[in-house]
Amino acid sequence: MSITIYVPRDAVALGLGANRVARAIFAGAERRGLDVTIVRTGSRGMLWLEPMVEVATPEGRIAYGPVTPGDVDGLLDAGLVNGGEHALRLGKPEEMTYLARQQRLTFHRCGVIDPVSVEDYRAHSGYNGLDAALKLDAAGIVAQVRDSGLRGRGGAGFPAGIKWNTVMLAQSEQKYVVCNADEGDSGTFADRMMMEGDPFNLIEGMTIAGIATGATRGYIYLRSEYPQAFATLKEAIVNARAAGYLGENVAGSGKAFHLEVRLGAGAYICGEETSLLESLEGRRGIVRAKPPIPALKGFLGQPTLVNNVMTFTAVPYILEHGAKAYADYGMGRSLGTLAIQLAGNIKHGGLIEFAFGITLREIIEDFGGGTQSGRPVRAVQVGGPLGAYFPDHLLDTPLDYEAMAAKKGLVGHGGIVVFDDTVDMAKQARFAFEFCAVESCGKCTPCRIGATRGVETMDKVIAGIRPTENLAVVADLCDVMTDGSLCAMGGLTPMPVMSAITHFPEDFQQRGPMSVAAE
Repeated sequence: MSITIYVPRDAVALGLGANRVARAIFAGAERRGLDVTIVRTGSRGMLWLEPMVEVATPEGRIAYGPVTPGDVDGLLDAGLVNGGEHALRLGKPEEMTYLARQQRLTFHRCGVIDPVSVEDYRAHSGYNGLDAALKLDAAGIVAQVRDSGLRGRGGAGFPAGIKWNTVMLAQSEQKYVVCNADEGDSGTFADRMMMEGDPFNLIEGMTIAGIATGATRGYIYLRSEYPQAFATLKEAIVNARAAGYLGENVAGSGKAFHLEVRLGAGAYICGEETSLLESLEGRRGIVRAKPPIPALKGFLGQPTLVNNVMTFTAVPYILEHGAKAYADYGMGRSLGTLAIQLAGNIKHGGLIEFAFGITLREIIEDFGGGTQSGRPVRAVQVGGPLGAYFPDHLLDTPLDYEAMAAKKGLVGHGGIVVFDDTVDMAKQARFAFEFCAVESCGKCTPCRIGATRGVETMDKVIAGIRPTENLAVVADLCDVMTDGSLCAMGGLTPMPVMSAITHFPEDFQQRGPMSVAAE
């Protein structure tokens, strides 16, 4: 009887030697005459334990990690294939505290299944959502999405049901569904993990969206820095088409939906939906003025539904279990679960799926285990490079769209980056301006010029040149960028800058040799 061993193919695991571990297991098993089948999976999200190897036993899967190629012979000798005792033995993954505490509605298959096997996907409740959707009319599907309270997980938090309804009602012979998979925010990796570990979930969500809105073609716009995700998605799409879940007759419904992946060219601004559409049409990624909105005039001038990976991948659960089952999670107007990505100076970085309402402190201390350095947490940036920096006294803020906004922050894509007490917040504020200056599409003056002037002015502050006067200039620049920028690139850059100045003023005064010389 063949023994099944699971080795991740997630990019983090690959970077830490997962392919070499898989080869070592195969070679070691062959030398011992063991009949072993190696299944390559995604990651469960406990990134400090990667590569995490699992073996199927009669009692369930047993995990070991982090495993190096040099550990393999010792593991096999200790009875790895039977779940034997070893220093690296972690036990059943689902019983590990980090996973057991989570509420995985979207990521429950990640790290469990073969990501490119339709059969494995179906065996783990895959395509149940599509089956349920095909029993409803378009309005019924959209009503489920609307009543679930699902909001766009790309950062803006716009109600998904409203977008879907707008595209559904638009009159056109051709409509499109576009997935924004240009995950460029620092400290974020949920999209990548999903596309590498459970791509059919995205395919299913987009297929449901196509049927609901009347769109027959879909595109996944993927950032070029994700070669593993690109290969996995392409293979999964081919397999879905071969199994009858894509094409002219989706699951025998008589409805058509075609899907393909398009690679971006490394521009952060293409995470903004209109820049993405420009790029998808073969032009330079520059922000479009709105109106018209993409839901009415998007890709090739046709009605287009644009959502990000985490929005689409929430949909199969909603259709399978019903809107109320999803809306029962969360708080206030922030319903369902959020894919939280914990990174930076943190002991246990990784992916956490939890209902809205969990506090930043719970995430950092209970899941993350505090800083990797062992030093105190000083600042936490939430929501990517355009998110606010929160000090310790704000860490009891719940992750909720309205609660974060009330503290002048944002949920964004759910990325949390932790800094200890050695961080220089003036340099972090400068970085926000520099990031914007580099990544701006250049279309609007407040963003293009404001960010460049911001870098120059912050350099003066850091050099100790008239900090009070120059901080006043920074504040003025931030006001102009917030009020005058065409999109969130320039409009949100002031958030990290002003939060750093507000919460960590000591880092912006009395720096270096003070100068009263003319500037």
